[in-house]
Amino acid sequence: MSRHIAALLAALLVVVQPMAAQSLPHVVFGTERGEIEVEVDTIRAPITGKNFLRYVEGGFFTNGSFFRVVRPDNQPNDSIRIDVIQGGQSREPRRQGFPPIELERTAVTGITHVDGAISMARGGVSSATSSFFICLGPQPSLDYGGMRNPDGQGFAAFGRVVRGLDVARRIQAEAANGQNLVTPVLILDARRTP
Repeated sequence: MSRHIAALLAALLVVVQPMAAQSLPHVVFGTERGEIEVEVDTIRAPITGKNFLRYVEGGFFTNGSFFRVVRPDNQPNDSIRIDVIQGGQSREPRRQGFPPIELERTAVTGITHVDGAISMARGGVSSATSSFFICLGPQPSLDYGGMRNPDGQGFAAFGRVVRGLDVARRIQAEAANGQNLVTPVLILDARRTP
């Protein structure tokens, strides 16, 4: 009997091991302004994290760009303001991307829009494909129940910047025409790191 209990406890320890002990994938964006490294939480946000990684692994972000910056001075008509930079895949004609994914709400994943969070851009509830944004400062209005998007469903945060947040802040400060960068910042490559 004690052998069965020991085996059960050993199996239970494997199931409940802390997430910190599990290795999460990292992606490095090489940009014209420096590198931004993000940790992708494929455990708590499996749909969103795996979708993002398939765009990385498919080379869709190479020659893409950070093209949109949202900051206090360029949201004159928004009652709920945010601070983010948005990036996406290359606009060059190439193979088709992947279908939109289901929205993984922050209320379910527990990954909120804190300083350095990476999240998926979207229009409708389950419409995200490849465009993503990085939060500069906490952005609770982007979480489930926040009203930056009138549907209140929030956006799907799926990881965080672990290196290069200073690069993201420099990109956000660049010259913009409205919320579009005058000169988008090229993503030279996007690659997984071990």
